[in-house]
Amino acid sequence: MEIVQAASILKTIKENINKVIIGKSEVIDLVLTALLSGGHILLEDVPGTGKTKLAKSLARSLDLPFSRIQFTPDLLPSDITGINYYNQKQGEFVYREGPVFANIVLADEINRATPRTQSSLLECMEERQVTVDGVTMHLEEPFLVIATQNPIETAGTYPLPEAQLDRFLMQLPMGLPEESEELQMMERFIKGDPLDEIEPVCTKETLLLMSQVHREIFVHTAVREYILALITKTRNHDKIKLGVSPRGTLAFVKAAQAYAVVQGRSYVVPEDVKALAIPVMAHRVVMYGGINRAQNTVNTIKEILDQVPVPTENWEK
Repeated sequence: MEIVQAASILKTIKENINKVIIGKSEVIDLVLTALLSGGHILLEDVPGTGKTKLAKSLARSLDLPFSRIQFTPDLLPSDITGINYYNQKQGEFVYREGPVFANIVLADEINRATPRTQSSLLECMEERQVTVDGVTMHLEEPFLVIATQNPIETAGTYPLPEAQLDRFLMQLPMGLPEESEELQMMERFIKGDPLDEIEPVCTKETLLLMSQVHREIFVHTAVREYILALITKTRNHDKIKLGVSPRGTLAFVKAAQAYAVVQGRSYVVPEDVKALAIPVMAHRVVMYGGINRAQNTVNTIKEILDQVPVPTENWEK
């Protein structure tokens, strides 16, 4: 598949999502980037900003099996991965697949489940497989987890530790809409939910072909060095306790390649790196103590972007 063709299909998917989600062009581009690169997404924002709507709109735009898991404190790992039960008619134990056996999994309010249950999903995300009673079953590609969490409702929640946050390619805030966008939203939803009218515009086979395209995107040595310079800065910054891991380095490069496809290019430019820096790096760093730590992290990443020189066009191969 050609890059132009892949970019055209991604544009069609985005237009389909825009039938439901208004004014979140940048967020949708980043979600499509994660989809293309095989990474997982953590949507974090206050309740009612459209996190679940976005996930469902993406799922309905793709002709793929979709499952939604509502995370609660009493949710068990077997409720996600499945369980062996005794079938009296057959006279033997039979495996019943859990909701994780889908191509797109929505983990709603993931921080409400206990760490044991969280880890059962995060193992699937990393290994792309499920092991039950010593038997390992592989999850079909593509496999995308979109998890949501509300940062303000802290009572009765179990925050994801840093090692588990690192499994997500990006952490994205939805943000509140502008007044004009919210007026459009009221007009669009006043007679019904447009989500019910969305039809698939991309098949599983097409998506798998597109996922191969992004690997061929050219990343110049100067751009790779720029990415590494940003990451190295997080490891040596006086406000940051723990910087981005090598896993984050590889994730950054893959995300940059996929983002270039979304933008319709066959190569990565420094602007792609800058657009991805906060979504890819902010949740991977651990700041020193202080209030409003999330906003401090974003501000620190912005400082690093200002401090690290951007590669110029006078690159030497």
